[in-house]
Amino acid sequence: MGRLSTLKPRLTTLGSRIARPEGEAARLAERDRNVTWRKWYKTARWQKLRMQVLKRDLFTCQMVGCGRIEANTSQLVADHKIRHQGDERLFWDENNLQCLCKPCHDRLKQKQERSRLF
Repeated sequence: MGRLSTLKPRLTTLGSRIARPEGEAARLAERDRNVTWRKWYKTARWQKLRMQVLKRDLFTCQMVGCGRIEANTSQLVADHKIRHQGDERLFWDENNLQCLCKPCHDRLKQKQERSRLF
């Protein structure tokens, strides 16, 4: 009688497809290469400014109606109140920044910004 062969798992490749649509990672990498101001977010100057804003706002989401206090700074965003679109003055202006929790930034703030575009 012959031996049964073990099937290789096929679900390991699903993780990346669920997380991002096919080609999404390439699109984001291309955007980072072509939009010069995106590299500002990777500088030590930005990290320092971001932490100043989070401390100033006492690690509390400034979105009206939220007020969430978050000790895990990876769950907080230093958000630009006025979109800078590459304007260095607006990008680095501490008064143009506010602390938002990730859910408010990723859902509510993005929705507000998209509605202003149309």
